[in-house]
Amino acid sequence: MMNIEILKSKIHRATITQANLNYIGSISIDENLMDAANLIEFEKVQVVNINNGERLETYVIKGERGSGVISLNGAAARKAAIGDLVIIAAFARMDFEEAKKFRPSIVFPDANNQIH
Repeated sequence: MMNIEILKSKIHRATITQANLNYIGSISIDENLMDAANLIEFEKVQVVNINNGERLETYVIKGERGSGVISLNGAAARKAAIGDLVIIAAFARMDFEEAKKFRPSIVFPDANNQIH
């Protein structure tokens, strides 16, 4: 049996609202965006900064529901500036045949990180 890694969740072109260097780490994401993208707290994600090309891996923590918050925390705060656009992606391993049928959850927030 062959397993592959496939895109599970993606928040496409979210806007960084905070960068908190003096925090323990992670990325805070508005719970509405987490739900829409099928992400859970402490899930590993890849963050790609569209403005500067930086890439990093971290884990998700819940941000205030409805706030639009996307905050890079800890050392990751050095990888983006407030206002930068990012892609946040999570991946899952699954059987090759299952992966052929799987469809990821993809979210396209507006400039305020809201879903309409």
